[in-house]
Amino acid sequence: MSDAPTVIITGAGSGIGAATAKRFARDGYNTVLNGRTREKLESIASEIEGDRVKIVAGDVSKVEDVDSLVAETLDGFGRLDVLVNNAGIARGGRPGKLSRDDFQKMQDINVGGIFNTVTAALPHLKKSKGNIVNVSSVSGLGGDWGMFGYNTSKGGVSLMTKGMALDLAGEGVRVNAVAPSLTRTDMADGIMDDDGLLERFLQRIPMGRPGEPEDVADVIAFLASRDARFVTGVVLPVDGGVSASNGQPQLG
Repeated sequence: MSDAPTVIITGAGSGIGAATAKRFARDGYNTVLNGRTREKLESIASEIEGDRVKIVAGDVSKVEDVDSLVAETLDGFGRLDVLVNNAGIARGGRPGKLSRDDFQKMQDINVGGIFNTVTAALPHLKKSKGNIVNVSSVSGLGGDWGMFGYNTSKGGVSLMTKGMALDLAGEGVRVNAVAPSLTRTDMADGIMDDDGLLERFLQRIPMGRPGEPEDVADVIAFLASRDARFVTGVVLPVDGGVSASNGQPQLG
């Protein structure tokens, strides 16, 4: 068994997941990168120094892939201390316009993926007295125009975090979440193509800029650290002040 703690990060091929992987690696963790595209994971792994990084490609919505992820982690490093559930997809669409398939995919990956990873990882997290950090969204704290299906999935992540935290606190496993606002990621770029949508999202951010993936990664690392040892059940906005104003733009 490695003396260093081990973290699994899903959705690690880009954006918040990639930044989180690099942060945990700098902090001395054995770092397991998970995502659906091996080439992206290999690119991120090449930016991490040392040999304490492992790639396990797979889809968190598939139970067999998640079981392999946890098994290969234990085989490679002998322990699991932190699970970062970052994998997610976003599809825009108003009621009557969003397809049934796109709606279901968001629930299967954003919510079902967390259920799958936690189910597989929990026995090992109990053993290490480890913790879970989920990536929700300010879209899981309130509504957005044209994003009700995504709101549904991220609202599920936020409440799942709180419910799991209550159930697992007595077993020494902490569960928290971050709730980013608009962040510079490939996924955000993909839903900002509609005319005026980017500007409308930017107007909601009091600090006047999108988040960077590193802004979120640093808070994830804090929640996973001993500094947050008495913190569980928190859905912490990392949003430039969006949630302080209930998402309302400045007047005038």
